[in-house]
Amino acid sequence: MLYLIATPIGDTREISLKALELLKNIELVICESTKETSKLLRSHGISGKHFELLNEHSTPEDVKALATLCAKSDAILVSDCGTPGFCDPGAALIKVCRQKHIPIKSILGPSSLMGILSLSGERLDQFLFRGFLPAENEARQKSLIELQKENRPIVLMDTPYRLKKTLTDLAEHFPKRRALLALNLSQDSETLLEGTGDRLLKELPVEKAEFMLLIYGV
Repeated sequence: MLYLIATPIGDTREISLKALELLKNIELVICESTKETSKLLRSHGISGKHFELLNEHSTPEDVKALATLCAKSDAILVSDCGTPGFCDPGAALIKVCRQKHIPIKSILGPSSLMGILSLSGERLDQFLFRGFLPAENEARQKSLIELQKENRPIVLMDTPYRLKKTLTDLAEHFPKRRALLALNLSQDSETLLEGTGDRLLKELPVEKAEFMLLIYGV
């Protein structure tokens, strides 16, 4: 059995009792980073785990080897934060395990996507999750031009280092559309800003931060 355990986005206390029970009782933990996962486990008094890595450097052969381990014994898959398999390399392992008929169970929990949707104050029955825009300028511009045709709310995310770049893109390509910017969700420094791209750039309190951006619909 492969358990997909959602881990806290910021505050380590934001984890379910079921997740803690499994983390205490299952030896094999597949993670993006042993540093981040060890930090989380130590905060809850958990140690003595066998770690295997699954990240952007993992090859298809690595993923197959991990699936073989999951077939032999119970295993846990976590990302550095949030829900594994969502915008991270864990999806590859989940796909292979399903192909091999290895049981998979999701242990739901923290989600930055659900966080920003709930904070919007809008009833968003439909939206487009675009996630990470391309880092390369030409491909990024092409994606943004395509998104200008979209009337539904759009959710974007990116690395902390591209926070200002993303807001600059917002101001350029969606100058009149309001947006909600959530910085460092669930951390002590959590900040919400609302307005056009230009306004968000003026009010931005930091150069970089974990963020989600919700562009309201037309």
